[in-house]
Amino acid sequence: MSASATFDAEAEAARAGRLGCACPEDSPRALRRALGIGRLSGGFALVVLAQALTLGALPLAGAMLAPRPELAALPLAALLLGAALASLPASILLDTFGRRAAFALGASLGVAGGLMAAYALMLGAFPMLVLGAAWLGAAQGFGMFYRHAAAFGTAAGLRAGVVARLLGAGALAGLAGPLLAGAAEAAFTPYTFAGTLILAAVAQLGALGFAVSLPEARFSHAELTVEAMATAEPADRPAPLAWRALALPTLLGALAWGAMTSAMAGAPLSLAGCGVGVPLISGVVAWHVVAMYAPALAGGVLARWIGAAPLALLALALCIGAALMVTLADDAVTISLAFLAVGAGWALASLGTTLMLHGAGAPSRLQLGVHDGALLLAALAGTLL
Repeated sequence: MSASATFDAEAEAARAGRLGCACPEDSPRALRRALGIGRLSGGFALVVLAQALTLGALPLAGAMLAPRPELAALPLAALLLGAALASLPASILLDTFGRRAAFALGASLGVAGGLMAAYALMLGAFPMLVLGAAWLGAAQGFGMFYRHAAAFGTAAGLRAGVVARLLGAGALAGLAGPLLAGAAEAAFTPYTFAGTLILAAVAQLGALGFAVSLPEARFSHAELTVEAMATAEPADRPAPLAWRALALPTLLGALAWGAMTSAMAGAPLSLAGCGVGVPLISGVVAWHVVAMYAPALAGGVLARWIGAAPLALLALALCIGAALMVTLADDAVTISLAFLAVGAGWALASLGTTLMLHGAGAPSRLQLGVHDGALLLAALAGTLL
């Protein structure tokens, strides 16, 4: 007997005092909770704040504590390795246990990592600093999936704007970073960078608060969210993403990540070599973080005008060219401007590749893990080269 016939029979058999099913179990129904894009943006902004503080502190902290000069980049490399190793588990947990549990776990790792790294600076313990950086990196690996969480369940015509607004929220973190970091450093004098890393842990604690307040949803249920059911017919839902469609956005994104982290590893030390003080270097790094996210606010419009793939290609050219300029320049002004251009190129390349990925179909959790893991491994390579 079919599901509809069973339902009709049960409805006719209902009597006073008995409850009849209001709808067949196999009928499509929207999930009762919305995506919570405001809370996603708030959590992502705090994750970016932690990222800005960490990226500004780790290269110089590594140079301070490293037993040999060639090991100075090891904490930053550990940050990126931790993020790469966390990407696939994060993707699986987001689907198995939902966004709330997965993002909360990632933020918890960030709290622990920030406190450990700060304590390492107080003790002058380089191995502990590397371990704390790896935990902070694992938190960033989870944090990368905020953009996928925003893209999932959003109609194709609205996706560019939603993802752009989420990435743009990260720009607020870069603006707040220098002011907050200055106060934190003053509070923990004479332990240089300890206050910055404790503040990164506090930012992750705030992200934890946003995570536990998120409406529960799993990536595999994206087509049944309130937004998706209200804006698209069932026949319009995207087909599964083909593996071959994963190749181009992953390649473009990996090149952008490698160029960005290469500049991130070298620019603070180059500025220090030019005689620039730590407060000013932290300010340049903060504006670099603003440049990593603010252009995405306009990037949504650009993606609709010229397409996601052309946007990603143009942004990648800007990112690589500016990264080369950071390496070749020998004055602080040119290094700083090129460093900002690297951030802007990375922002638009990340937006373009994310839209390419979700526009070609509905990616699986394994595909998302492979994609983000490849980006982070390329970032690690950029740091070490």
